[in-house]
Amino acid sequence: MKSYLITDPLYYGNTRNKLLEILNHTLRVNKPNYVCFRDKSSKNYEELAKIFVDTCKNNKTENILLNQEYLLAHKLEAHGVHLTSKQFNHIKEAKALNLFVIISCHTEEDIKKAIILKADAVSYSPIFDTPNKGKNKGIEELIRICNTYEIKVFALGGIITKEHLQEIKKSKAYGFASIRYFI
Repeated sequence: MKSYLITDPLYYGNTRNKLLEILNHTLRVNKPNYVCFRDKSSKNYEELAKIFVDTCKNNKTENILLNQEYLLAHKLEAHGVHLTSKQFNHIKEAKALNLFVIISCHTEEDIKKAIILKADAVSYSPIFDTPNKGKNKGIEELIRICNTYEIKVFALGGIITKEHLQEIKKSKAYGFASIRYFI
């Protein structure tokens, strides 16, 4: 099962030094298969995104993504982009830039749309309870989704323990994505 680290300025900060310190440590300790720079609040997003991409490359991380910003992902030579559930209309544009595209999905209809629009993968959430994300989907729903659709599915939401990973392994999920698991 693939591991997918997603950053948050709450844990990684929004300054160069803090980001470098936490990110280098986290990459060395966890060695995630995928990483995504996600920061919806910092004013210096592009500067931090460049530091993120360069640091991940220096740590030999192969699958480097930016959240939402597919044009910047292309400019910084990241591997791909993780689009929000409001960005289905950008899948085609991101694919045209040869980016690996993950899109956030919260419903079965979202997953169907992602497949039609040829996204490479989806994150499906929330699987477990997580702050401010509504009712969780649960493992049974994740199993059903993974058995029904031919697309790479990253389980996301509330994944913070090894027990959560054991539950996810019961499904055919391609991987799991988390912010807090890697902290």
